[in-house]
Amino acid sequence: MNVDDVNSITVLGAGNMGHGIAEVAALAGYDVVLRDIKDEFVQKGYDQIEWSLNKLAEKGRLSQDDADAALARVSTAVDLGEAVVDADVVIEAVPEKMSIKKEVYTELEEHAPDHTVFATNTSSLSITELSEVTERPERFCGMHFFNPPVRMDLVEVISGAHTADETLELVEDLAEEMGKTPVRVRKDSPGFIVNRILVPLMNEAAWIVHAGDATMAEVDSTTKYDMGLPMGSFELADYVGIDVGYHVLEYMHEVLGDAYEPCPLLSGKVEEGDLGQKTGTGFYDYEDGEGAEVPHDKGSEAVKNRLLGVMANEVAGLVGNDVADPAAIDRAVKLGGRFPDGPAKMADSAGIATLVGALDNLHDETGEERYEAVQYLRDLAQSGEGFYGGEEESDEAPAFDDISIEVRDGIGHITLDRPHRLNTISIELMDELSEAVDAFAEDDEVRAVLLTGAGDRAFSAGADVTSIAAGGGDAVSGVEISRKGQQTFGKLEEFDKPVIAGIDGFCLGGGMELAMCADLRIATERSELGQPEHNLGLLPGWGGTVRLQRIVGTGRAKEIIFSADRYDAETMADYGFINEVVENDGFEERAFEYAKRFAQGPPVAQRYTKRAMHNGWEDTDSGLEVEAQAFGLLFTTSDLMEGIAAFTSDRDPEFTGE
Repeated sequence: MNVDDVNSITVLGAGNMGHGIAEVAALAGYDVVLRDIKDEFVQKGYDQIEWSLNKLAEKGRLSQDDADAALARVSTAVDLGEAVVDADVVIEAVPEKMSIKKEVYTELEEHAPDHTVFATNTSSLSITELSEVTERPERFCGMHFFNPPVRMDLVEVISGAHTADETLELVEDLAEEMGKTPVRVRKDSPGFIVNRILVPLMNEAAWIVHAGDATMAEVDSTTKYDMGLPMGSFELADYVGIDVGYHVLEYMHEVLGDAYEPCPLLSGKVEEGDLGQKTGTGFYDYEDGEGAEVPHDKGSEAVKNRLLGVMANEVAGLVGNDVADPAAIDRAVKLGGRFPDGPAKMADSAGIATLVGALDNLHDETGEERYEAVQYLRDLAQSGEGFYGGEEESDEAPAFDDISIEVRDGIGHITLDRPHRLNTISIELMDELSEAVDAFAEDDEVRAVLLTGAGDRAFSAGADVTSIAAGGGDAVSGVEISRKGQQTFGKLEEFDKPVIAGIDGFCLGGGMELAMCADLRIATERSELGQPEHNLGLLPGWGGTVRLQRIVGTGRAKEIIFSADRYDAETMADYGFINEVVENDGFEERAFEYAKRFAQGPPVAQRYTKRAMHNGWEDTDSGLEVEAQAFGLLFTTSDLMEGIAAFTSDRDPEFTGE
């Protein structure tokens, strides 16, 4: 069976994950049966799907007709036989207990058609052990969605010991049909990829505080600002639920040994019922206190190396045991954990030898197994190479990490490729953007540049504040960050060829400042634009105070910046910022067609037109002089002759830039 043969999907379990997976499948066009053990559970899950679809329509993520059609594809059942009678794929999302899941699969085997593929959404339990309850272990695999499934792009596709390659390929294709990014986990290993990285990291953060080596504020400041992670370690534990990570850790401890012994700080919180945001208190107080207020300037280099060392050790264990390669691990953790960069890349940047030294010192001091560096990590340290240092690894690594580029039909397309972070702009992304613009400037095949953001949620939601502002309070570094953004974005403004910004979703702060440097801007109806810097006590620092008023006028620019409000695309079109507002569906191809119009223009004339207009911004006489000189130069070009010939022949010109 291949993905084209899949028509009906049954989801077992109507809880948060189950109804989310069912919604994703229905949105992808599949007939879905949502099943749970009680009518009230099923109805609650169905109601949540209906609510979510309506919210997506309300926000412009899809039309109301599409939302209604997706809901119509969802039916409900309590009887298991009825639920799976026509199922091509069954995705199980029942409670994360081995005994419960085994009972479900034992009963499921009695009712499911012979051709049905079984996929479990377990976040850590053994795929092999679960598959052996059935009579079809070769057609059984892990399909681990991340919460909430509607928003999170990652799906880990996990092989059990008996899983056939055809099954893995089918489930990967199915994930892609659902609009997700599958990452294959080649071996059944506790925690798979993302939890295998994140849960020991959470545990180590707790051990650091438990041992009195650092305060909770110091640990969270280090992880959030010095390491640039989306949340502090304790902040994240509270957000996810301390019990969730703790139960995964218990399983890893049981299977993998004492290196994964849960810290008493975690077990104590679970025993007391202080599980984080969902109970009102956890490591932070969300009822009577201020919640998670993480300081910017309490980071510790020792804490950073300790956490990075533990994380690198887990990466090395996965790579050395052929569970996944560094590129797959980095992709999974960036998507599933919303890391600004992958853990393998982070370890390489810190220096493998430095991290092994930190682990060895901790092992000498404590004797704890979790600090014993695995052999693969030691080998990397001794060779002086990182995870991407060898020839094989470097071949697998993409040319760029934070952007992607292609040239098609004369258009150089740059995609801000950090959808896990809403395409926020980091220092590393700016460096890559600068390199890509330079490359396109030298490429004669490129006649125009199109700039877009990956996914349909954001062109760019602004600066990656947590990574850029690491340490905080340094005026000199702040000035340099501002200048770097101004200079990098300025390359697009000064680019000799037309630059088009294709905006879909959020275009905020630094993202909007980047769009200002384009010559033309096209946006979807659902896009939201704004300069929220005043809400942070900042001002636009990447050219916004100068460029925005040139586009919309001084009064409008002050309104946009001072209010820090968000504006819809139609309003920004009325203000003159957006050239064209288009429908949400088929946006990327529409953006290409829009850019193609300008890629077919006369290159020499376009180049000098931009120069004349830009010179005229500051000095009218200067602009007029450039205009006159350019006008004279264009009289000598072959393009002018081609334009005249095309005009007199009533055909489209074919300009060559000569």
